[in-house]
Amino acid sequence: MRKFGIIGVGHVGATVAYTLVCKGIADELILIDNNEGKATAEQLDLQDAQARLDTRTIIKTQDYSELEDTDVLFVTSGNIHALDNVSGNRWAEFEYTREIVKDIAPKIKASGFDGVLIDTMNPCDAITHYLQRETGLSRQQCFGTGTFLDTARMQKVVSDVFDVDPKNVTGYVYGEHGESQFSAWSTVQVNGLDILDLAHEQDLDLSELEDKARHGGWAVHSGKGYTSYAIATCAVKLSEAVLSDAKLTCPCSSYSEKYGTYVGQPSIVGKNGIESVTELPLPDDEEAKFKHSADTIKEKFATL
Repeated sequence: MRKFGIIGVGHVGATVAYTLVCKGIADELILIDNNEGKATAEQLDLQDAQARLDTRTIIKTQDYSELEDTDVLFVTSGNIHALDNVSGNRWAEFEYTREIVKDIAPKIKASGFDGVLIDTMNPCDAITHYLQRETGLSRQQCFGTGTFLDTARMQKVVSDVFDVDPKNVTGYVYGEHGESQFSAWSTVQVNGLDILDLAHEQDLDLSELEDKARHGGWAVHSGKGYTSYAIATCAVKLSEAVLSDAKLTCPCSSYSEKYGTYVGQPSIVGKNGIESVTELPLPDDEEAKFKHSADTIKEKFATL
């Protein structure tokens, strides 16, 4: 029995739920939202779809006690309108999401939940750290989507330039899921070829590509008022890695012993959550950027 929970069924949470149900990933799904009517409506809509699907998902709502035997819990709550007119500043949601954590963390803890928690809230790194602390879950069990999404955006931007499938672009975006993130070009390859060599041969400005990737989310947000598909896809893929014990290597927001904070970095995701962190040897300039980004998160987290 593969059991999932989602706290917050707004744009992202509802998309996660739809994906879990339509792909037949979840045998049982618990939806929780501060708007009970919204949770019920999403439940009914997904139940109406069941007769046309090849799989069946049992869907329940608003019961924290159901989280006790849940395998994976997504926390996708937030206040997307806090980001209106503040392009580039995911910290604008901080005052809202920290209050959400204060509300839901004791309830998660009281439920006896002991699975893996995947956070998508903004600012992702700091809020994931706060969730981990307040729920009492281990740093292994609690992690955030972090730069998994930003890396996908980098892959898309690079694939457009080289006319390749984005899956054939490998490498990582490190740091904050925010403005201080950076593309670690030393790790990036296109069809197995070093992007630094390709950029030199073709006289490409990698800083322009990095900026385009960094602001990709804001391009989506400015057009439809939120982002949903890409982040939900990232969250679901991470959950599948947990359920299948895939030992998937990917960048996400995990705890860095080196820098003392949750931050986007390559990690191994398996049945226990973060199985280990992969510390790649970065050139000095990229390591400095990584430290700067981690310090930025720590400074903001200290305001809690």
